[in-house]
Amino acid sequence: METQLNRFAGKAVIITGGAGGIGLVTGKRLVAEGAAITLVDIAEDALSEAKKDILADHPDAKVITCVADVSNEEDVKAYVKATLDAYGAIDGFFNNAGIDGKRFPMPEYTPEEFERVMTINSTGVFLGLKHVLAQMSKQGSGAIVNTASIGGILGWGHQYGYIASKHAVVGMTRAAAAEFACQGLQINAIAPGGVKTPMAAQAMASLNPDDPDAAERNFAQGIPAGRMGRPEEIAGAVAFLLSSDASFINGHILLVDGGQTCQ
Repeated sequence: METQLNRFAGKAVIITGGAGGIGLVTGKRLVAEGAAITLVDIAEDALSEAKKDILADHPDAKVITCVADVSNEEDVKAYVKATLDAYGAIDGFFNNAGIDGKRFPMPEYTPEEFERVMTINSTGVFLGLKHVLAQMSKQGSGAIVNTASIGGILGWGHQYGYIASKHAVVGMTRAAAAEFACQGLQINAIAPGGVKTPMAAQAMASLNPDDPDAAERNFAQGIPAGRMGRPEEIAGAVAFLLSSDASFINGHILLVDGGQTCQ
């Protein structure tokens, strides 16, 4: 991605879910704008490939990786410590890791599946907020972007864990902003609609195993823009909210959905 901005020179940013999809593309965007980054993911091999991918385009970039389960507090402490050891501060945090979860009608949706999705998508966000905000509070500066979803604004059937978890992310974003804005910290969230990522591809395959492309075309018909979003478009929104350009924006849930929620 080409950019002439340099908003993150000298800044250190953590990205969870950084091995692929929106997380990786956002890492590329932030590095292009001068950031030193920590990529965090549970998938070790994919994380290593993501770092290589970024360094292929930006050989002088500062990139470290941390293998972590974001729902494990000790792992969260470890990625915070690794970032501080490498860079001395945490200026930005893209609290992005999450899963889609399986799709079942309510009578078939198991407590185990509900707990699994909630643990990763909401407890993982909570733990990231807890430990990163503790450091940013000491610094008296920093910006956080949580990944919510239009599923945190709207609701639909068969994804009860996902919908509940993303509503929780919206609530935590606003609560944290209410608590920490007075300390000069920015806490916001993005709410993407349908975006062409590997997670979305899996969802389309589950909807129509015989013709995932047809499922995507059908899905896109419900988006006023007439298409799914690109990860680069989400990365641009994240970069804006993490930057000083958004210094008076707090507790905001930024819809990045091609007009999907306007219907």
